[in-house]
Amino acid sequence: MKDPAQSSTDHQENPPSASVSTVPLWIFALTLLLIFLGTVYFDHHSGWFNPQIYSPFENEAQLEAYQPKSGSAAMIARGKQVYEQICGICHGVDGMGKPGQAPPLAGSEWVNASSYNRLAHIPLMGVNGDITVEGKDWNMAMAAMGASLSDADLAAVLSYIRNSWGNKSAMVTPEDVAGVRAAIGKNPVPMSAQQLEKMPQ
Repeated sequence: MKDPAQSSTDHQENPPSASVSTVPLWIFALTLLLIFLGTVYFDHHSGWFNPQIYSPFENEAQLEAYQPKSGSAAMIARGKQVYEQICGICHGVDGMGKPGQAPPLAGSEWVNASSYNRLAHIPLMGVNGDITVEGKDWNMAMAAMGASLSDADLAAVLSYIRNSWGNKSAMVTPEDVAGVRAAIGKNPVPMSAQQLEKMPQ
């Protein structure tokens, strides 16, 4: 029979050992590849550090520009865009007009008339000669700047100027513009203020 003391001595001199096994290199390579592909996927399918998502807006106008719109709000937003490209050059993006060039639209009696008829004739036909706006005389030589616009775009512009810079008037529809355009015919001639005043508002 083996002496227990001898057995203890044997264990101390020859301690048990575990065999060492290495992880295959391909597992590391596969792990790194999966991390890389996951990062690429996340970058393409998430906000990541997109400034449109994470950067603060500088003012309310920037915030408003990203809000989804429908109905009259969408129409006025479209009208603002077209107005600033075509009309704002002369009348000013603030609707205040430019001295010696074009009268203001803000507060204008032509803009705030009870109906759209006279106002719609102006961009569709143009205006020549003297015209009074808010008690001030202007000499106009305005071409038919709206004749090339679609009914929808011109209606949007008219609705925009009738509801901006303190103006509060009814919206203008594409059908309204189409009716005025049909009444004018194919060869519009610039009108005078006197001719416009004889028309129904």
